[in-house]
Amino acid sequence: MEIIDLLLGRPLATEEEKAERIGPAKGIPIFGLDALSSAAYGPEAALTLLIPLGMAGIAHILPISVSIVILLGIVYFSYRQTIQAYPQGGGSYTVATENLGAGAGLLAAASLMIDYVLTAAVGISAGVGALVSAVPSLQPYTLGMCLAILLALTLVNLRGVQETGAIFLAPTYLFIACLLVMIAIGVAKALIAGGHPMPVVAPPKLKGATEAASVWLLLRAFASGCTAMTGVEAVSNGVMAFREPTHKYAQRTLTIVIGILIILLLGIAYLTPTYGVAATPPGEQGYESVLSQLLGAITGKNAFYWVSIASILVVLSLSANTAFADFPRLARAIARNGFLPYGLTLRGRRLVYSQGVYALAILAGVLLTIFGGVTDRLIPLYAVGAFLAFTLSQAGMVVHWWKAGGTGALKSIFLNGLGALATAATVIIVLIAKFTEGAWITVILIPAMILMMRGVKAHYERVEQETRIEAAVNAKGLPAPIVVIPIESWNAVAEKAVRFAWSLSRDIRILHVECGEETDDLRERFAELVEAPAIEAGLPAPELVVLESPYRFVVRPIVDYSLHLEKHNPAGEVAVLIPELVESRWYYFLLHNNRSAALKALLLFSGDQRITVVNIPWYLK
Repeated sequence: MEIIDLLLGRPLATEEEKAERIGPAKGIPIFGLDALSSAAYGPEAALTLLIPLGMAGIAHILPISVSIVILLGIVYFSYRQTIQAYPQGGGSYTVATENLGAGAGLLAAASLMIDYVLTAAVGISAGVGALVSAVPSLQPYTLGMCLAILLALTLVNLRGVQETGAIFLAPTYLFIACLLVMIAIGVAKALIAGGHPMPVVAPPKLKGATEAASVWLLLRAFASGCTAMTGVEAVSNGVMAFREPTHKYAQRTLTIVIGILIILLLGIAYLTPTYGVAATPPGEQGYESVLSQLLGAITGKNAFYWVSIASILVVLSLSANTAFADFPRLARAIARNGFLPYGLTLRGRRLVYSQGVYALAILAGVLLTIFGGVTDRLIPLYAVGAFLAFTLSQAGMVVHWWKAGGTGALKSIFLNGLGALATAATVIIVLIAKFTEGAWITVILIPAMILMMRGVKAHYERVEQETRIEAAVNAKGLPAPIVVIPIESWNAVAEKAVRFAWSLSRDIRILHVECGEETDDLRERFAELVEAPAIEAGLPAPELVVLESPYRFVVRPIVDYSLHLEKHNPAGEVAVLIPELVESRWYYFLLHNNRSAALKALLLFSGDQRITVVNIPWYLK
């Protein structure tokens, strides 16, 4: 078995695509992991901003969470309709493009791509950050661990949808089960104790309040808590990954993911003030995550606690997989419209869009490296892109239902319109609240990406315009080209090139750059080696052209000679045949000068339509 088969699995035939389709059981870990794992850091992000209020601040987490859940419910119903209206995959880009125009589509595309890159980076860094908080001695290795997890996720996603779902199945459901059990036990204890249960392990005490509650502070806490909604659009982008009927399975998966997320958010929001749990300052001595405090307060630091903490760490790291599942599909949709390289539309050996996986891995790796793998530095950039994409998707669906009409159209218009208004208001709140913390970077990146995509589209349009032809092939007036063969010395490779040249033309020039004794030997033996056999076979003898090079340049004189031929033969073609050794092992290439590659590159960039470059390979055994 080859290493590539061991790492990525055997290649899958195109007809095996249906076998790679999934149901809700695997759809939840593939497309829902980002949304579900946000329950581990969304409430904590909101509580962290409430630290200045002291213990009084935790009373605000329940109304903030209820507001987020209401917004989540609106977005859920809107995306259910989107899945039904676009069973071929109706992500924000598709919906916005078809209903609001190319400009809105590109805005949604740029927002989502940035959000997916951040999802991958934040998920991995959050998991590693949680591990480092548990084992502080690992802090110097934060970035290295982040990049190692990124590499592992890349390899897993290159193995195909089925295997990815199978690998993530156990940790996802263990995470869900642990948190649901924690909430059930916590709520039961609270009810039995009349709303004032005694924590098994008392949570850390906060310092007194340093400021009073204000609308601005609560809005900032709401904006940070909204990170719990990122990843909600993932299912609508990946509808075609599900079995038939695709939209039914996609809707079912979305319902389960949102239902579980709502239970987790409301459960955590109810239990934190009940057990007196508040956020501790991240990065400072004594830091403990909110979920760790809750688990300790409800169940104690026993075996269940450590199993739960382990599942949280694993799922936080793996939550980046949602980006790996959706980014390649989004990139493919954009590339099909010509705004990204066409290579992103091609499926790899395991029927996944491999180039999209590579692109995401590289971008996330760059982001992790720039920010040192630290979650707190990445979070402020988060959520702006996601909510902007939500808004454009819902606004696009309003136009869709207006055009479609029919029974229930007005109800759908109201739902999607409400969703658009709610998410637009959230975009403004998040943008204002997080602008100085880093959201301004997103504001710059989105227009930059739109300009880049428009540049790609303009390039493809220019290529199409230059290569377009309506006329039939012109079969008349086909002069043989002037054939140029650059050689270093007479050998089997040169002999193969000359034989091939005779099949193309009768005007053959053998080029040799002067280099002392080899040149003299070639001149002396040329008649015997080439001219005499040609005359005997009734073929015109090639001309030997020796180029002088006082500064020992080899490639440039050959290029100049070829360009000179092209210029002085305006009605003819010039074919440059380049003899080339092909080694059996890649590392043998280091033992040769490899001038052929430089010669080809210079000819291709310097020449015009009338210079053709032909490789003449000689395969070494």
